[in-house]
Amino acid sequence: MVEPEKEQLTRILDGLGEGDRGAAAELLPLVYAELREMAGMAFRGQRRDHTLQPTALVHEVHVKLVDRADAKWKDRNHFFTLASKVMRQILTDYARGHLAEKRGRDWRRITIEQADSPIVTSTIDLVALDAALARLSELNERHARIVELRFLAGLNIGEVAEILEVSRRTVELDWRTARAWLRRELGSQTS
Repeated sequence: MVEPEKEQLTRILDGLGEGDRGAAAELLPLVYAELREMAGMAFRGQRRDHTLQPTALVHEVHVKLVDRADAKWKDRNHFFTLASKVMRQILTDYARGHLAEKRGRDWRRITIEQADSPIVTSTIDLVALDAALARLSELNERHARIVELRFLAGLNIGEVAEILEVSRRTVELDWRTARAWLRRELGSQTS
């Protein structure tokens, strides 16, 4: 996103925070490509017969973010960080619903090592991952955010460092620690 677009996005987000409903219509065209890319990354680890599609996910995320009455957006990084959390919630809720219907039939697991890259080819147990991330968040919020941004939003170490306003080395160390914690927490699900 070029600088004038960043400024435009900040202006629109400020308008949303002040209750300007017209800003919602301006927001989607400006963020659609990035949200669609995030959704595409999230779907690379999903079953082929997934009935929720990336485009629908983007629109659900947009609606949920725009409808937040308490939204006070700091900047575009804050917006996209929250967008990745909302995506995770939507996908987790969808997975829970599917699990209730199917009781886990045809699940395939991935290892945490495979999760080092957001691009995976196996199905991810999002319900277990969501529960583990909730526990991790209680222990260390930054570690949980790094997992969300790396694994679910597909951001690289530099992008995560910029969003969290920490050094690349801090993100690398925290990512390594978070992966080890998830490996232990998820136990047999990750091997």
